[in-house]
This record gives sequence, structure tokens and C-alpha cells, in this order.
Amino acid sequence: MSAATWRASRAWTDAVRAEWIKVRTAPGMLWLLPVTMIATVALSVAAIATTADCVSGGCAVDPAKVSLTGIELGQAIVAVFAVLTIGSEYSTGIIGITLAAVPRRGTVLLAKAAVLSGLAAATATPAVLASLLAGRMILPDRGYTTAHGYAVMSLYDGPTLRAAAGSILYLLLVAGLSLGVATAVRDSASAIGIVLGLLYLFPIIIGSVSDAAWRRHLEQIGPMTAGLAIQTTARLKNPPIGGWSGLGVLGIWATCALLIGGLLLHRRDA
Repeated sequence: MSAATWRASRAWTDAVRAEWIKVRTAPGMLWLLPVTMIATVALSVAAIATTADCVSGGCAVDPAKVSLTGIELGQAIVAVFAVLTIGSEYSTGIIGITLAAVPRRGTVLLAKAAVLSGLAAATATPAVLASLLAGRMILPDRGYTTAHGYAVMSLYDGPTLRAAAGSILYLLLVAGLSLGVATAVRDSASAIGIVLGLLYLFPIIIGSVSDAAWRRHLEQIGPMTAGLAIQTTARLKNPPIGGWSGLGVLGIWATCALLIGGLLLHRRDA
């Protein structure tokens, strides 16, 4: 390893360690992670418990998607957490110290993204698994069995595995989107409003559009409607967007937000 490569590696390691220390020592920050898990699982269990019994093969319910309903709430807390990882630095002025310690601003943003991704994955994985376990325990008693055309939910089942892995990736991409927006606008309240608006307003707008073609297009480009298509395990006739394609749409939103945030961080003063 050359001296330049060693220095670059050391600088990256130091930047990641510094971001982890800031998150770990920020008042109340880490508490948002168990809150995310609890809220996600609680809403999933509530959705499962209120699902109508399946008494025939015509039940129009996707067991895996119902079991992962809590992601729709958990994403909001993940977004707040991601925004605060940099928004709190702008509000307190610590961002100036951060950029003085690590002059390469791209390194700062990537280090924040790395720490945020690790924490989001550590939070999302048990929440998703617990939600699916709840569905596996409750839904068969409500008639969602192989006798009615429903596969037993298991991580060995391909569609369920895809829904589980996709939901975890979904929350990671929401975190990236939130970090990029917060870096661009430099204000926590504004960034939270923008991110939650992008996530939750699209479904509201879609519900108010009467034209089927326009509704379909909005479902294909909305970060939440497209991204959560990965949770669908039931075979739908002509769905608006495929699961991985929908997750790719959210990936584009997150990538654009991070690129714009990184560009603005590079071009302006703290």
C-alpha cells in the first residue's frame, strides 16, 4: 500500500469514526432507532390483527405486504433521524468544525451516509423480520393458507425473501434521500417537511386523480408508491411497476438528492 493510499484510507476511517461518535453522543438521537423498530412492528401487528378472515380463495390480501405495513410509519422516523444527522450540525454551527477537520466535503457526506446506512440496516432488519414473524403466526389462523392459494410466509420463500430484503433496502434509500435533502436545504424542519411530503403526498394525490393513466404514471414515479412495490408477493395483473424497478425509482430519488446535496455542500460555505 502506497503512502497516499494509506493516508486516504486513514482519513476515511477517521471521518467515519467521527460521524459515529457524533451520532452516538448527540442527545436523544439513538433513541429514535428503537422507537423506529417498535413503531414499525406495532403498526404491522395492528394491520395483521385487523385483516379480514379469508373464507374462500378470492381474498384480495397480500399476506407479506400486510405484514410489512409498519414500514409506512417506520420510514418517517428513519427520515427524521437521517435529517438530524446533518441538520443538527447546521443548527448548532458544528458543521463548521466538521468541515475544518475534514476539508474534503465529499468525504464528510459519504462518511455520514455510511454510518447512517449501517444504523438504518441494523434497525430495519429486526423490525422487518419481527413483522413477518407476526404475520406468519397470525394470518394462517385467519384462513391465509395454502388451501386458499396462499404460500406459507417464510424467508425460504422467494417472494417473501424479496419483500423482506426490499423493505430493508427501502428504508436505507429513504435515509439516503433524507440525508441528501437535509444537506441541500441546511434546515432540519424544512428538510423533514420536504421528505415527508415526497413520501406521503404522492399517495394522497394519486387517490384524488380520476384518470387511470395519470394515476398509473404517478404510482410509477412516486418514491413511496414505487418503492413499496417491492413488498408485493401476490401475482397482480399488469401492476403499475415491478418490485425491483420500483425500488430503482426510489434509488434514483435518493441518488439525485445526495448528488445535489453534495454539490451544494462543495460549492458553498458551511
